[in-house]
Amino acid sequence: AVFIASTIALLILIYLGFINFKKNRRIAAQEQLLQQQKIAELEKNKQLNTIEAMLKGQEEERSRIAKDLHDGLGGLLSGTKMSLINLKDNPGVADDRSGLFNKSLSMLDNAIGDLRKIAHNLMPEALVKFGLIEALRDFCDAIESSTGIKVLYQPLSNEGRLSNTSQIYVYRIIQELVNNAVKYADPARIIVQLSIGKIKTGITVEDDGKGFDLNELDKTKGTGMANVKSRVEFLNGTMDILTAPGNGTSVNIEF
Repeated sequence: AVFIASTIALLILIYLGFINFKKNRRIAAQEQLLQQQKIAELEKNKQLNTIEAMLKGQEEERSRIAKDLHDGLGGLLSGTKMSLINLKDNPGVADDRSGLFNKSLSMLDNAIGDLRKIAHNLMPEALVKFGLIEALRDFCDAIESSTGIKVLYQPLSNEGRLSNTSQIYVYRIIQELVNNAVKYADPARIIVQLSIGKIKTGITVEDDGKGFDLNELDKTKGTGMANVKSRVEFLNGTMDILTAPGNGTSVNIEF
């Protein structure tokens, strides 16, 4: 009887030890999983901080260059134009030089116009003065006017609020996608849709151009699409691209 009782007690101890071992192993596995999740979160935050610093640096550089172009080179060209006008009106200038002066003035006007467009693309005044919705309307109108491509801008809702940083990133995303469509797709029409909701914001840029092979995306679109991806990632969003050769392109972003 003593032997049986000892055997039963030993079996109970072995069973309890086994249960305790499994419990400890489960706790260790959970702690390891939590540790891995923390490491992944830290790495993601580090990556996002790196992306934020890079994008912030890009915007600061754009702003600086735009200001330098406007205040420096823009002022120089305008001053040169005024000097030419005054020289043209000088009685000592022969009449046969009038055509040359007019041509020079026309070239200066074109240069000043191009300079303003470049400065506007680098840091659009409408975004600062009137906000994202109107800045995008201004951008789409400018693209349609300069390229002859029909650009349909459709702000579907504006119920939510975006931070100033998010507004800049959304503008840059749409700017890059539209410019890519103009440059590569040869479209007759581009549709730009923006929906700013209380919870989610959605962006769609669609064209009826020639489309492309998604496998060739990184080769054909270069750093432009890389910047779009970085901004979408910073916004903690998702991007889906629907395209095929000959079938146009639709880019859908949500964050």
